[in-house]
Amino acid sequence: MKRSWRKISYQCFVLIFVSLFILFGCKGGTKEEQKDVIKVGILHSLSGTMSISETSLKDAELMAIEEINSKGGILGKKVVPIIEDGASDWPTFAEKAKKLIEKDKVATIFGCWTSASRKAVLPVVEKYNGLLWYPVQYEGFESSPNIFYTGASANQQIVPAVEWLISHGKKKFFLLGSDYVFPRTANKIIKAQLKAMGGTVVAEEYTPLGHTDYSTIVNKIKATKPDVVFNTLNGDSNVAFFKQLHAAGITPKDIPTISVSIAEEEIRGIGAEYMKGHYAVWNYFQSTDTPENKEFVQKFKNRYGQNRVTDDPIEAAYIQVYLWAKAVEKAGSTDIEKVKQAAKELEFKAPEGNVKIDGENQHLWKTVRIGVVMDDGQFKEIWNSGKPVKPDPYLKSYSWAKEISGQ
Repeated sequence: MKRSWRKISYQCFVLIFVSLFILFGCKGGTKEEQKDVIKVGILHSLSGTMSISETSLKDAELMAIEEINSKGGILGKKVVPIIEDGASDWPTFAEKAKKLIEKDKVATIFGCWTSASRKAVLPVVEKYNGLLWYPVQYEGFESSPNIFYTGASANQQIVPAVEWLISHGKKKFFLLGSDYVFPRTANKIIKAQLKAMGGTVVAEEYTPLGHTDYSTIVNKIKATKPDVVFNTLNGDSNVAFFKQLHAAGITPKDIPTISVSIAEEEIRGIGAEYMKGHYAVWNYFQSTDTPENKEFVQKFKNRYGQNRVTDDPIEAAYIQVYLWAKAVEKAGSTDIEKVKQAAKELEFKAPEGNVKIDGENQHLWKTVRIGVVMDDGQFKEIWNSGKPVKPDPYLKSYSWAKEISGQ
């Protein structure tokens, strides 16, 4: 009886020991494993009206992370992405950003597209001391200590585009945009610049994100006969607009458009036959002729399919992961303040050419490029700034911008 009791007691002891090991030992192991990884957030619209543009940014960021991990990671640690869907809804972006920072404890977030989503995330990263890397051109008039801006500011896209158009005799502008902060602010800039340069605005129209009926606006374009349509529509509204413009018989020879939110990825969704001959202004095209870009394009196609394309926001999303990684390596830490300090004046040989993080405002020095859409949906570059342009998000260097910048 004693032996039997001893046997049962021993079995109970072993069972309790194993249970405690599973309960506490595994947790300890997980914590040890967590010390060997750096978690980062990826926050883009993977559904809704903006998914046509943003899904590929997620792909580019994942590719950069895979490449970094294949070379040993950062500080000897593997980078682990946590992906969230902003769902083309600005409150959702704020909610997901808080979750990534507070619950997931990510070292940084790569994300957003629209200025509305960025502005929703901004107070979150500032309140909880997170770090956002934002890869899309925008209207400027912002400089948060918790955001790095790797797309163009207005003086690296909108302003030089207007200058180029005026120099080519395009003085009557039809302004068309989606109804949110970026297009409205962009058009304030354009109107102030045109006033100073002798141009005029024949009409200014806005439609909600996701809008699809452009018949009235197309008729207004016909009636006002502008020299150019300056297009700040975002998302899949561009598909409807350009198809309806084409159906109305308005060609680029009659009235060209110049866009600041349509790149190779959007042309893929719209159809090159509707876009041929129209213009766009960016800092990068898939056709940009650098050795780094040839390698980047090939890697992206090898990873995601030969039918895929690269474009400016895709490239900015890709390089911002490397810029963050370089800053972390230089800082020797993922600590936000140390990373920010290490990132100042950091340079990188990107597919678009040399870029540099401006130490004053955490924007990038970037080369400006204007291209025309060709038969294959690619851009032929027809003008560039010749060298990287210093970011001027508040347009302090332009006297005509005082009325909108509050200088």
